[in-house]
Amino acid sequence: MSHFQLQARELSFTYPDGRRALQGVSFGICRGESVGIIGSNGAGKSTLLLHLNGVLRATAGEVRVNDAAISAGTLAEVRRTVGLVFQDPDDQLFMPTVFDDVAFGPTNMGLPLADVRSRVEAALATVGSSHLAGRPPYRLSGGEKRAVAIAGVLAMSPSILVMDEPSDCLDPAARRRLINLLMGLDLTKIIATHDLDLVEDVCSRVLVMHHGRLEADGSPDAIFADKDLLERCHLELPLGRQRL
Repeated sequence: MSHFQLQARELSFTYPDGRRALQGVSFGICRGESVGIIGSNGAGKSTLLLHLNGVLRATAGEVRVNDAAISAGTLAEVRRTVGLVFQDPDDQLFMPTVFDDVAFGPTNMGLPLADVRSRVEAALATVGSSHLAGRPPYRLSGGEKRAVAIAGVLAMSPSILVMDEPSDCLDPAARRRLINLLMGLDLTKIIATHDLDLVEDVCSRVLVMHHGRLEADGSPDAIFADKDLLERCHLELPLGRQRL
């Protein structure tokens, strides 16, 4: 049995228009790791994330979660294990109130109403958004929407949290709250982002994507010390390192 909690094996994906978005991507992630996925626009980051809980199905290769390949038979369990937070919170928020949105997942798991309420209250408290429970999502700020979208995933009690550009469009205070939240979550975290300073704060490992391939896999120190790699993949140093 593999010691990896999540594993990609020679993962490839081609869109219907013929664009090859992933080409033979392989890696394994152990329980409790915090992994940043970085790369320039079009590198394949978002496409890769959408494979990790079965939103997209591989053209070739496979993704395994807890040593089971993602398939029609394992999809429900995979989605309970792997919680995906989309780049745009509006893709996840569609119910009349914040409470209803966060309750949607647990309710569809068939949990008793008392358990649903308990999960919703705990998830909103975790992201500091209990006061928003009765608000309609469309009346929230960008940072509030993102926090509620995260709460909706946490209410499902996943053991792996996958996030696409979580700090996108956040003001500095909301971004710091997000980083503090992520650092406090006792989950495996996989974060695709252009925010390399967030990667430095939150992640102990970095995967570099380039033209649909996994170009490098290492610690933040090793990745950001490799000037040739950064130049080849059209990346720059985190701002914190540029000031050193």
